[in-house]
Amino acid sequence: MAQQTGIIKLKGSIGGITFYKLKDGYIAREKAVLSRERIANDPNFQRMRENSAEFGRAGKAVKVLRISLKTLLQNTADNKMFNRLTKEMIKVIHGDVYSARGQRHVTEGTLALLEGFDFNLNRSFSTAFYAPFTATIDRRAGMLTVDIPPYVPTQMVLAPSGATHYKIISSGVEINFADETYSADTQSLAELPCTPISTVALTLVNMVTPNSTKPLFLALGIEFFQEVNGTLYALKNSGYNACCLIKVSGS
Repeated sequence: MAQQTGIIKLKGSIGGITFYKLKDGYIAREKAVLSRERIANDPNFQRMRENSAEFGRAGKAVKVLRISLKTLLQNTADNKMFNRLTKEMIKVIHGDVYSARGQRHVTEGTLALLEGFDFNLNRSFSTAFYAPFTATIDRRAGMLTVDIPPYVPTQMVLAPSGATHYKIISSGVEINFADETYSADTQSLAELPCTPISTVALTLVNMVTPNSTKPLFLALGIEFFQEVNGTLYALKNSGYNACCLIKVSGS
């Protein structure tokens, strides 16, 4: 480590030398280089290797979950969703109380922690759709169902300015995180008008493999439209649409 004594003090890196300031003055030192081999074998980096392994599993799990819900998320997710969901997936992995640190897995973790996750940070589902609903997962039948009792749209749907209609969409997915494979079923209701007239009872049923032993996820979303001369145009602005994981079953 060397001390800078010149009139011009440097900060940053030039070549292999890093310049920075400490309380005792400006310092210059050779930039440390960590080899991949050292990180992979040095006992001092054991925790780093463990964290890296679990972070990698979380990222792969989020990737397959995102892809499985791509039909629903294409108009309802914000651009930071992947990072936010990865953070939550790490919490799921940390819920694995059976495996050693660094070897914990999503399927042994607490997947229920993902319930209530909003894919759009700009618009939570609960602030767009107030109507009560019931979400159920029937593993034996392979049915993931959303039941919505009658409601008045102008009272229970917070539509953005200019929106005349909305559509409710659900998606049920079955995921094999080990193989990074999935099966998905997406259902949507016809566009409904934003009026003070009560709807009928609504039901969306998503089918997956009966008697599945894989994790199951049920997501519910809402998209808004504007009618112009008899044609409905989607409002694709991320501040309008919303989507949420409303039910998760680990196994």
